[in-house]
Amino acid sequence: MSDTRNICITAVDGQTGFLIAELLLKEERFKKQITSLTGLSLDPTSAKAKELESLGAVIVPHSPGRERQMVNALKKIGCDTICLIPPAKEDKFDICVELTNAAKKAGVQNVLLISAAGCDYAERDKQPRLREFIDLESLVLAEKGNPETALGHSPCVIRAGFYAENLLLYAQQAQSEGTLPLPIGENHKFAPVALGDIAQVAAHVLSGKGPHGFDDKHRGQMMVVTGPMLCAGKELAESASKALGQTMEFENISEREAKRILKNQATIDDSEKEYLLEYYSLVREGKTNYIATTAFHDVTGEHPTEPDEFFRLYAGELRPKKKIKHNSA
Repeated sequence: MSDTRNICITAVDGQTGFLIAELLLKEERFKKQITSLTGLSLDPTSAKAKELESLGAVIVPHSPGRERQMVNALKKIGCDTICLIPPAKEDKFDICVELTNAAKKAGVQNVLLISAAGCDYAERDKQPRLREFIDLESLVLAEKGNPETALGHSPCVIRAGFYAENLLLYAQQAQSEGTLPLPIGENHKFAPVALGDIAQVAAHVLSGKGPHGFDDKHRGQMMVVTGPMLCAGKELAESASKALGQTMEFENISEREAKRILKNQATIDDSEKEYLLEYYSLVREGKTNYIATTAFHDVTGEHPTEPDEFFRLYAGELRPKKKIKHNSA
């Protein structure tokens, strides 16, 4: 197996792809293990794409629907490792199918898929956006049994938990009302994970080497990575209060109100809003009452980000604004 590692990361104009690429390019322990890094970008003029380019990445425009063009691009850069990140788009499944087929035809040996924790508990008629990830996993892992292609030779899947950064979508309520409004019910829990922790695991996998591609510790693994603490809504608010030094309260809202908040405040794609609402429904159904940190510990040798620490990192975006009192004349 060659000692080179030419990595291609998809959707680098999104936060997940950007953070993974940034880690590989900036941290010496990862940087010294890779030969080159190419980022596929749906928007090559985006600030994230430009920043990665300044760090040494090659940015390649990604035009869905042009599979042959993508095959040629992967061959041209000598890609041997692909990090497949479903983009925050309505047609992300079709885009990922096309990228998987292109990687197969280009002879890519190592594939890391960023999937979603909870997809195995999702029901196709109730949580279709979440269930899509099962279909993507099947698509990638099916190549393991195909002797005609190199793509299945060295696979790995990371099922990322609910990103704690999604809680920042409610910064307006946190600042103006001192509340954290979520449609998750009063009692069931979930374990939000910091996006940076997922990026850490991915960077270790992508840069790790073994006789068959990825490091044998990672090759063939299904890694479920959540945060380290199970939280009900009140516990999340308590962690936020501790970090901010001010009282935050949890408000259990209806799904209809959650839809309205996301519609008015979130600039994310509609498909991502649907994903969030589906995940909240999993919480209400009691299907997220678990933590999964073993993979994070084994891969990084570190401890994942605790909720208190996460809220401290983003205190400026969440801290309630003090009202200025005007004295009457």
